[in-house]
Amino acid sequence: MDRTSDAIEVVTFTVTDLKQYTYCPRVVYYTYCLPFLRPTTFKMERGIAAHEEEKERERRRSMRLYGVPEGEREFDVYLRSAALGLAGQVDLAIRVPGASPEAIPVDYKQSRRAGTHVRRQLAAYALLIGEAWDLPVRRGYIYLIPTREAQEVRLTPALLGRTRAEIAAMREMVATESMPGPPSRRAPCVACEFRRFCNDV
Repeated sequence: MDRTSDAIEVVTFTVTDLKQYTYCPRVVYYTYCLPFLRPTTFKMERGIAAHEEEKERERRRSMRLYGVPEGEREFDVYLRSAALGLAGQVDLAIRVPGASPEAIPVDYKQSRRAGTHVRRQLAAYALLIGEAWDLPVRRGYIYLIPTREAQEVRLTPALLGRTRAEIAAMREMVATESMPGPPSRRAPCVACEFRRFCNDV
């Protein structure tokens, strides 16, 4: 039996895995190849609480924050794609009606800036929601909770293509159990919950 092909077929990643892979591939390696290691940090718990608080504010917000006059909000939408081997729960999905219907994913973040890994996460939600709702997904928003700012992200074919490529790279890494090298920048290591497992950073 080909163990590698079995692993590639079986594993379903989460959108959070993809975000972590973009931040540092080793996080996904530890999660899937060395399970039971991951601790729950205060930062994770605070993020969950902040998301719940933000949903209450969201219900009172105008849709114009997201560049549309009207739309139907759905919170905590669980999405899964067998084709992508990916699953996730988007904080907010907006179904826009009219002559040019679309879906808009919105991801809440307890931070003051949206890095590349967060944009990749939003792109993954776009792939999932586009497939599930059979609607075009041309843009999404990252809502920065501390500053109450909605940053628009254009979901271009190039961005979506890079996202698909990273999902494939994750699958290959886990299937072969190949530990990635250390990140080129050490700044992400400072607050990483896996730092003590990396002897070379």
